Amino acid sequence: METTYYSHGTPAERWERARMFFDARDYYAAARVLEGLVDEVPEQTGPRLLLARAYYHSAQLRRAEAELHTIVERDPVECYARLLLGRTLQRQGRHTEAEPHLRIAAALSGDFAEV
Repeated sequence: METTYYSHGTPAERWERARMFFDARDYYAAARVLEGLVDEVPEQTGPRLLLARAYYHSAQLRRAEAELHTIVERDPVECYARLLLGRTLQRQGRHTEAEPHLRIAAALSGDFAEV
């Protein structure tokens, strides 16, 4: 297996590298690091959610949607994943599909004015 910059280091080091890329708004590079990390630790929500956010911000909306569906299937009350899933669907023009996720996110966050 060839080691690249994106896959080099321990999971903790790659997590930090991905966060640095994300914070620098290099969403594509963050996604490259996080893809391998999510494959390695698929049960962890944090890397998968950051991967979904990187995909969202780099307009890879289908990929973001797939990651977010995985998160909400595992944890139906993950508020931010619900919100981002709704926003991802909205950006794709799928407003009817987005509405239930946005309502659930609003309810989970206590923002009943939006429900």
